[in-house]
Amino acid sequence: MHLGSDQRLLSSRVSVVKLRSNLLLCRYWRRTLGLQVRYADCGGYRFCYSYRGKPGLRPSILMLHGFSAHKDMWLTVVKYLPKHLHIVCVDMPGHEGTTRTNTEDYSIQGQVTRIHQFVETIRLNRKQFHLVGTSMGGNVAGVYAACYPSEICSMTLICPDGIRHPCETKFDNHLQDLEHSNYTLNIPLIPTTPEEMEDMFRLCSHVRFKIPQQILQGLVDVRQPHNTFYQEVFMEIVGENSRYALQDHLHLITAPLQVIWGRQDQVVDVSGATVIAEMLPGCRVDLLENCGHSVVMERPCRTAKLILEFIILQQNARSGTKKSS
Repeated sequence: MHLGSDQRLLSSRVSVVKLRSNLLLCRYWRRTLGLQVRYADCGGYRFCYSYRGKPGLRPSILMLHGFSAHKDMWLTVVKYLPKHLHIVCVDMPGHEGTTRTNTEDYSIQGQVTRIHQFVETIRLNRKQFHLVGTSMGGNVAGVYAACYPSEICSMTLICPDGIRHPCETKFDNHLQDLEHSNYTLNIPLIPTTPEEMEDMFRLCSHVRFKIPQQILQGLVDVRQPHNTFYQEVFMEIVGENSRYALQDHLHLITAPLQVIWGRQDQVVDVSGATVIAEMLPGCRVDLLENCGHSVVMERPCRTAKLILEFIILQQNARSGTKKSS
C-alpha cells in the first residue's frame, strides 16, 4: 500500500516537472516568435493577451481560442504568419490570465460583450480588423461580427460551434447522454484522469498524437483546479441562449467570411459549413482532409496560409473597388 502510494506521488511529481518544462518551452517559443504578453485593465476587469507587430497596411488580426484553451494555442499558426502582421491573441473571459467573474460573462453574448470591451481598451478598432475564432471562439467571433459589423473587415471561423448541423457527431451523442443524465456523467471535454485526457485528444483530433502517460497526468493535474470553472462555462455555452447563437446571428454578418473545417471533425460536424454557406452564399469554405476538430494543432501551416490568402484577397478586392469608383 505504502509502495503504491509512493509510486503515485513520485509519478505525480515527475509529471508536474515535465509539464513545467513544457510551459517553459511554450514561453520560449512565444519569445522566439516575437510575441509579448501584456495585460489590459478596464473597470476592475483584466484581460491577458499576447501580441506581435504593429498596425500596418494589412489588417490587424484578433484570434479567439476555444473552450478550456488559452492564447498560446495559436502559436502553431502564428509561426507561419508573416512577422510584419499585427497579431493579437487574447485569453477568453475567465480563461488563463483573464479575469474570472460570473456565469453572465461565460455565455456567448457575455463573451462577445467582454471581447468588445477588450478591443476598445487596446483601441484595436481604430481601424477595421480581421477576426479569427475557433470552436467556442468561432461562435463568439461570428456573433461579434454580427453585433459590431463596422469594426470587422473580414473574418475566419474555424470549426465554429453554435450551428444546428444536420449530421450528429460522436460528441453530440455524448451531449445527449449528458442531458439524459441531468449532467451527472463526466463531460468529455473536462477530463479528470489521464485516460479521459487521452479520450479527449482522440475526440478532438483526427491526427493521433503520441502523448506520454506522465504528460497526460500533468495536464490533468494542471486543469483539475479549474474544472469547476470549465463546467460553468460548458453549461453556459450549451444552454438555450448560447448553443445556436452563431446560426441565430448569421443573417446579420456583413463582413467577408471564410470557413475552415476538418472533414473528420467529431465535435462539431463538418455539415455546419454547408449550413453557413447556404445562409451566406458569398462565404469561402475550405475543408481539410484527414483533419478533425483541432485544426489549429493538426494543420497549422495550411490554416495560416488559408487565412493569409483570404485577407490578401479581400484587401485586393477592396482596393479594386476603390479604384473603380
